[in-house]
Amino acid sequence: MATRALVLDEASVFAADVRNGLTKPGQKELASKYLYDALGSKLFETISLLPEYGLTRADERLLRRHAREIVERFPGDTVVAELGSGDGSKTRWILEAFGRKRHTSYFPIEISATALKMCRRELADIDSISIVGFEREYLDGLREAAGRRRVGQRILVLFLGSTIGNFDHPADVTFLSDIRNILQPGDALLLATDLEKPVDQLIAAYDDSLGVTAAFNLNLLVRINRELDADFPLDGFQHLARFNSQTGSIEMHLLSKRDQRVTVAKAGFSLLIREGETIWTETSHKYSLGEVERLSKKTGFQSLAQWVDAEWPFAETLLEAV
Repeated sequence: MATRALVLDEASVFAADVRNGLTKPGQKELASKYLYDALGSKLFETISLLPEYGLTRADERLLRRHAREIVERFPGDTVVAELGSGDGSKTRWILEAFGRKRHTSYFPIEISATALKMCRRELADIDSISIVGFEREYLDGLREAAGRRRVGQRILVLFLGSTIGNFDHPADVTFLSDIRNILQPGDALLLATDLEKPVDQLIAAYDDSLGVTAAFNLNLLVRINRELDADFPLDGFQHLARFNSQTGSIEMHLLSKRDQRVTVAKAGFSLLIREGETIWTETSHKYSLGEVERLSKKTGFQSLAQWVDAEWPFAETLLEAV
């Protein structure tokens, strides 16, 4: 009964978020976290392999090259918590380095049960690592992980993939401040940030020639149709990637090709979407190194070390809670 209640609660939250996002005045929007159902997660894995999308490979290169150096900064007993672990493949380098030193607890935190299963399967072969996953929102899961620490243990929080860029400013400041409030002085955060690069390179990364990113974006409408008994016509929308020069962010939208009325039965509403109107589904802010430094100081951290990929401008910054 408890599991059924949880599923019903998640469905009602999804319905409320869709209703609120699509009926708000001005720009319609849908939360990017809902892009990652089972199919969406698979499509994103494919996106990470595309030649235009260098972000994931840059993240992996830095972790592979510097994992031992990162782990050497934690000589004592340390637990690892990861916000948005995905399938865990990028985290392998860090966990293997910890596993060579001592037994380490790893807490992947994901809203996707499918991703957590993939993560456990991907990392199950690493010696000296115990895995306890939390199917939770980021901060709720981090609170649970922090509550399991023993006296004297430090926490290393991993926030990889430049997911912080999905938070509009000042929401990124608020979110990192919330993380800091859960941590104790001396705990650490490894923060990945995608860096500024030419606009044409960014557009290509979020609107690939094979159309995988378009399918990823449109799959959100498929999910709403399936789970909320909606009638979005897929041929009535197209994927749109555009750069917002004011915010320094790449945005993903779903552009309406015509005037159309859509009903979302399980969320109890219908709406008219005009031709040329868009539904905003994701933001990915691109940082300068100076921004990363200012963001860390503003949110109660100090920078201990930073590694930057030269092939695809991308940074991993190790921050300590002060």
